[in-house]
Amino acid sequence: MECTVRWGDGMTFVAETGSGHLVTMDGAPDGGGRNLAPRPMEVVLAGAGGCTAYDVVVILKKNGQAISGCEVSLRAERAAADPKVFTRIHYHFVVRGRNLKRNLVEQAVRLTHEKYCSATAMLAHSAEITKDFEILDE
Repeated sequence: MECTVRWGDGMTFVAETGSGHLVTMDGAPDGGGRNLAPRPMEVVLAGAGGCTAYDVVVILKKNGQAISGCEVSLRAERAAADPKVFTRIHYHFVVRGRNLKRNLVEQAVRLTHEKYCSATAMLAHSAEITKDFEILDE
């Protein structure tokens, strides 16, 4: 996996991923940024959310569940001093579908955190990870 990050104007940075996609990041105004894009640590958090949601969808589909939606809201706390690593992250999943089996949704959420999501595995070295979920029947 590769990524190149280039400094642009002010405190804006553009990352080009190995798959050829661009991600723009910017700093807060008090740090010289113009608030034009997410902060780098917000991108880290979003990546962890995307990684876990991806896993949950794949696991539920493989288990024959009629999943029609999945979202995860993440709330993170950071250390007060540098490096301001994440110290706590809570993941709240909302999974939608028809007649989803609660035990399979619970298993999918557990497996992404314990086995599959490499982003969460890395963050767990500095942060306490908690999670919960709800199912919305359609």
